[in-house]
This record gives sequence, C-alpha cells and structure tokens, in this order.
Amino acid sequence: MTAYLLYTLLFILLSYLIYKANRNTKDIRINKIKIASQPASSSPSFSILQLSDLHLENISITPAELARKIKNEKPDLIALTGDFLDRKRTIPKLVPYLEVLQQLKPPYGIYAVLGNHDYVLKHDDLNRLTTLLTEYDCHVLQNASETIEFDGQNINIIGIDDYSTNRSNLPLSYQHVESGMNIVLTHDPNVVLEMNEYHFDYLLAGHFHGGQICYPKAYHLVKMGKLARKNIVKGLHMHNNSPFYISEGLGQTGINIRVGSRPEITFHDVAIQSKSA
Repeated sequence: MTAYLLYTLLFILLSYLIYKANRNTKDIRINKIKIASQPASSSPSFSILQLSDLHLENISITPAELARKIKNEKPDLIALTGDFLDRKRTIPKLVPYLEVLQQLKPPYGIYAVLGNHDYVLKHDDLNRLTTLLTEYDCHVLQNASETIEFDGQNINIIGIDDYSTNRSNLPLSYQHVESGMNIVLTHDPNVVLEMNEYHFDYLLAGHFHGGQICYPKAYHLVKMGKLARKNIVKGLHMHNNSPFYISEGLGQTGINIRVGSRPEITFHDVAIQSKSA
C-alpha cells in the first residue's frame, strides 16, 4: 500500500468519524427523572423542565425543533442552568428560544442562573444578556432566592452563581430562604461539595456536557473539579442523602461534535415535602 493510499484511507476514516460525531449533536435525548419523597408517600409532584448549556455558538437544535419536542409538555416551572452564549453578537440568537419557552406558559415561571461562558461577556454586554432574559419573563438569580407556593407548601427556588468562576456565595444565596422545600439551580455542580451546611432537596446543574467527547471517559475534564475527577459528569447523583442532577446540555463548546454523550432536554418530577429551611 502506497503512502498516498494510506493517507487517503485515513482521511476518509477521519472524515467519517467527524461526520458521525457531528450527527450525534442532533440526537437530542429527552430524559424524564422522578424524585420520590423520603419516606415514600403520595405527595403531590412538581414538574420542572431543565435546559442547560445552550452554547448558542454551537447548538444543533433550532427553536422550531425545540418547540416540536416540548409542545405537549406542561411543566410547572422552567429552569435554565447557565452557559447561554459567550459572544455579544450571539445575544439576539437567544430570542427565538426564549419565545418557545414563553409559549409553554409555566404557571410558576422561568428561572435562570448564569454559567462561566456567560461571564465571558463584560459589563454592558453581560447586562444585555440579563436584561434580555428578564424581558422574556426569566427570573435571573445571582446568589438569590425566590419563594413560591405550590399545593399549600413553600418551595424555595435558590440560584447559586457560578462556582467555577468564584462567584458562588452560599450565605447570600440562602439569606432569604423560608421554611419549606429547597430546589437549587446552579451551573457548576462542584458547588454541592461545599454545601454541607446548606440544605437542598434537589439541585439542578450542567457545565460538563457529559464530557462531550467521552471515550471511554472524559479524561479532559479532570481540571474541572473534584466531581469530574470522580467521573461524576452527568445524570442523577446523591450528596449527603440529597439528590442532584447534572444535565448533558443542549449545545457544545469548541468544535460541534459529541462522542459518548448526547444533547439533553430534561423533565424532572419532584415529590413535594415540607422541610425546615
């Protein structure tokens, strides 16, 4: 076999693998997670639609496709767990996605936290992003909380700012938390390891993209904290007997490919239980 033929075959193989990896970014998984009460009971449940890591510079689902996938769902609340974009020219691209979410009319609102890529934006551009989210009825929580009442019980929606950029402030996040159930939204799930003194009933995060290129493991994520070094980069996990979920996200960073991971839309069905703050 001549060198030319060998290089040609390697090029064809590499091109095919890249093609398949790019196709994986269009293979959107819809995951449905059920969190039971402890002890198990016939408690009412609270439904949350979570979208994370849109990375609008590298997203393979259009607003119309997103609308088709979620049109029959009726979540009580929508949670957006950060990393919308990182370039100011991309900000207008967020509008049609927010319009899709608005059309669902979740009765308890849309809540958002920011991620490390959002904080690449500076000053006026970052304000443009948060203002746009607010204009489309998103409650942007930066180390803050809001309390809603569901079935006669308080649910605290607690937004912890991005841990990976040293913006998390747990005392501030919990400052106005009332007696009731605590649902935490954050971007980088590593913050759970700092929360021994801060109770949560359920925590939603993203950040890792399930590795994005994960074969056989996401070795490149080891620099992204203790959870990644333990290969805790996606799905449902427990910390101090409290569940937390890491979304694989909808978009990608860098090159628009996925290996061993898939984009994700997640519906969480959370049993409601009354607890002290």
